[in-house]
Amino acid sequence: MAFTETKTSTDQDAPAPVEKERLRRLLNQGERPAPPSAFASARAFAWRSMLKIKHVPEQLGDILVFPIIMLLMFTYLFGGAIAGGTGDYLQFLLPGIMVMSIVMTTIYTGMSVNIDINKGVSDRFRTLPIWRAAPMVGYLLADMFRYAAAGAIMFGTGMIMGYRPAGGAAGVLLGVVLLLVFCFAFSWVWTWLGLITRSEKTVMSISMSIMFPLTFLSNIMVDPATMPGWLRPVVENTPISQLVDGVRGLFDGTSPSGAVATTLIWSAGFIAVFGFLTLRAYNRK
Repeated sequence: MAFTETKTSTDQDAPAPVEKERLRRLLNQGERPAPPSAFASARAFAWRSMLKIKHVPEQLGDILVFPIIMLLMFTYLFGGAIAGGTGDYLQFLLPGIMVMSIVMTTIYTGMSVNIDINKGVSDRFRTLPIWRAAPMVGYLLADMFRYAAAGAIMFGTGMIMGYRPAGGAAGVLLGVVLLLVFCFAFSWVWTWLGLITRSEKTVMSISMSIMFPLTFLSNIMVDPATMPGWLRPVVENTPISQLVDGVRGLFDGTSPSGAVATTLIWSAGFIAVFGFLTLRAYNRK
């Protein structure tokens, strides 16, 4: 009986030394590309988050519907009781309700981070030769679009209802910029929360437990002068109240330099503290 010599699959698949050397020379012909800059990495992740909105446009429902409902409801239901008329109350309410709606929208940043963590997507990001903070900053940059869109929709609705900013276009623009700066800084709180919690439902429940007292314990809907004496100084000095004072003053054409400066200090503090906590928690995941 004739026997034929056969090779195992391992022997057949293993390249010869000459082929290994040729492959090595081919791989070493060009220089290894430099890693992307921090800005390029953050921009790429911001675009990734924007593509999510493109493919799932219903994500914009919270910024298309919720702000309009809030403005209409508070103006026409409570305007007469609080200010004696809807027109006067709208002039007072719109900057505050804009702050309330957009600041609440920042919660979704923490939920997005938590979803990526639980799905294992962030594990892949950490294997890339990129700036470590790029995924987190990318989330926040993309959410700036959501904040700006919500502000534009609410302001446009207010103009249709009869709101007229005494500060003109310049005052409105400065007020919106101040609001976006604060929201960018405040989003770091929820980014950190999204990293340390186990589920997106936990992020939502904790966030709402913080946001509801913080927004209602402010000057968004009523003047703190109408509150009890022991409560008034507390309300006037919360970060939300200072932000509302700054935005409302810029919209009205006054000079709220103190409120603007305090808001910027709060923003810097949020970034310094919760930015550090976010990056430390992200590196330890």
